[in-house]
Amino acid sequence: MKKIVLILSVVIALGTMAFTGKGTPAPKGKKDKSVHNKLTKKEKKEGWQLLFDGKTSGEWRNYGKETFPDGWEITEDGTIHCPGSGRGEAGGKNRGDIIFGGKKYSNFHLKLEWKISEGGNSGIFYLGQENDDFDYIWKTAPEMQILDNERHPDAKAGKDGNRQAGSLYDLVPANPQNAKPVGKWNTVEIKVYKGSVWHIQNGKTVVEYHLWTPEWEEMVAKSKFPGLNAEWADVATEGYIGLQDHGDDVWFRNIKIKEL
Repeated sequence: MKKIVLILSVVIALGTMAFTGKGTPAPKGKKDKSVHNKLTKKEKKEGWQLLFDGKTSGEWRNYGKETFPDGWEITEDGTIHCPGSGRGEAGGKNRGDIIFGGKKYSNFHLKLEWKISEGGNSGIFYLGQENDDFDYIWKTAPEMQILDNERHPDAKAGKDGNRQAGSLYDLVPANPQNAKPVGKWNTVEIKVYKGSVWHIQNGKTVVEYHLWTPEWEEMVAKSKFPGLNAEWADVATEGYIGLQDHGDDVWFRNIKIKEL
């Protein structure tokens, strides 16, 4: 019996030493195991930059203002969250679309993830302009649609699904339509290079078009945008990245960009 007790004591002691490297228990400190809102060594080497650190609003701010809106929030789990107002497009107080105000981008590769609420609607803007002539970014910028395709009425509006998730809103439908269900994270890439634009949703290229061509001019002329801004088709060669407040809960994370 004494031999068994002795053997067990030695095994326990050795196990403790192997676990800690010393003869004392390892501390139980919390470790940040999150892989979100970070750049890998490879991404840093390739020139990627984070537009959101997962902790602060950084250089994100209201469109047309100098501060980040009180109606948006940075969550504990590392997302930019636009809480639902319950009033749809009418929104609520201290809200509105936000832009990354640190820089305008021309040729770039943007990556991010989004998650929408049930019946929700939002969008990602690029090449957006900000001046006293425009009260909303969507009067100047193309938009990659974010939507609950199953429940939001906009999914069946427009033409051929051009208001569904991943689409160039009201102009070019996402094909294939591969948006994930409500509550699931969707990956997005938007590439812009000398007027050529690609929308990549969940690993698939779903939209491809070219700005400033006769085909582009004709397509925009048949849309609702000339009624919002007569010069809307003349998209700028550089502009702001923006995220839409459409009055519904929407979350964003892992926002990063590489200039091309």
